Amino acid sequence: MNDDAGTGAIAASKHLYLIDGSGYIFRAFHAIPISAFVRSDGIHTNAVNGFCNMIIKLLEDIAEDGEADHLAVIFDASSDTFRKEIYPEYKANREEPPEELRPQFGLIREATRAFGLPSIEMDGYEADDLIATYAREATQKGFEVTVVSSDKDLMQLVGEHVTMHDPMKDRRIGRAEVIEKFGVGPEKVIEVQALAGDSSDNVPGVPGIGVKTAALLIHEYGDLESLLARAGEIKQPKRRESLIEHADLARISKELVTLKDDVPIDIRVEEFALADPDPETLLGFLRAQEFRTITARVQAKFAASGVIEASADAAPGKGEYELVQSLPVLQDWIERAEHIGFVAFDTETTSLDAMRAELVGFSLSLEPGRGCYVPVGHGGAAGGELNLEGEARPEQIALDEALAALRPLLVHPGVLKIGHNIKYDIAVLARYDAPITPVDDTMVLSFVLDAGRHGHGLDELAEHHLGHTNIKFSEV
Repeated sequence: MNDDAGTGAIAASKHLYLIDGSGYIFRAFHAIPISAFVRSDGIHTNAVNGFCNMIIKLLEDIAEDGEADHLAVIFDASSDTFRKEIYPEYKANREEPPEELRPQFGLIREATRAFGLPSIEMDGYEADDLIATYAREATQKGFEVTVVSSDKDLMQLVGEHVTMHDPMKDRRIGRAEVIEKFGVGPEKVIEVQALAGDSSDNVPGVPGIGVKTAALLIHEYGDLESLLARAGEIKQPKRRESLIEHADLARISKELVTLKDDVPIDIRVEEFALADPDPETLLGFLRAQEFRTITARVQAKFAASGVIEASADAAPGKGEYELVQSLPVLQDWIERAEHIGFVAFDTETTSLDAMRAELVGFSLSLEPGRGCYVPVGHGGAAGGELNLEGEARPEQIALDEALAALRPLLVHPGVLKIGHNIKYDIAVLARYDAPITPVDDTMVLSFVLDAGRHGHGLDELAEHHLGHTNIKFSEV
């Protein structure tokens, strides 16, 4: 495509992804328990771990779809922006970030750069303003733009060449979805927000007017100023009086919710061209955070692509695994699970039919790359007796003793039990009077996030998310 006059347009096939990095941070922090990832120096890294996983998934999806060739991650620089000068109470209702999160802000910027991605922020402006500015610049230069975020404030940017992608719901947000949310098209979103306000950002709006009423008023009067000029015509007394009395608040609210698309940026969109990360930089960062599973996953991908030589440590399945054959050792694992607040759990049984299956053993894991297996019913007896092949059966804890130690953990309200197709384990252990609660099921979570994109068996998910092939039971 030839340059358009005054726009410097380039090939229309260019596609820019703008990532709402601040949104990623808080989603990651609240999705993963604080105690799940703590470096040996005591720094919490749960948000960093979640952020890295989200970036990896996004890059994999982009590579699979072949869409984006430019990408940048946009962050909030601080809470002090020009909007506080307009309305000092703006976002004043928000609490300070948790103590465990604060050191992770800088680490997440470092993670972004380690992945070879631009990390963009600017004092005095919110990430949303930078996203609006880059979206405008990119479309003027012939780019298609995808804003990766679920933030409703960014819906005003949606247009012919700008869409949003909600990464949590794997959902595209276009004009129809904006109308579904606000009752108006993207071009009228700020008019509705000015009237309805936003309690999460402490945007006042007009008392007594919600999104639905605001949309009806904007449909009837066209825009905020026309509505305020004719507020005296409104028949409903309370609504009329509120609009007249709080007209200035509505105007201030419109200023607050309108994204600036003319931030004085120094870095141009052409500099956001996607490039492969430097293996040494990325792996060095991941190792420094002590992320063994992610490190192995990324290392395996680099090795598979020929960027680095394959290593024996590259397989995500390599780790430290313990055979627990005594009650004191089992109790130690249980105490650590109670301290951490979560445990991955699985049963080994004699049958796939939960109603007839006998418990053979169970597994516990408290962190990536470390786990244990507790035999309780191998060969039907314990302690060195010979099986039919003349081999000694493994030393193991008596079934009733193991279950007596395990039951308090299984029902501990402060310990999340995580399993894959855990309803099977629940059904098996119910026959042993050993209920499990609370639980998370990775099979269910996978289905909710990616229902129709692939299967949800453990082997397939290990291949898809970790690039790891599980050992098949037949091979054992």
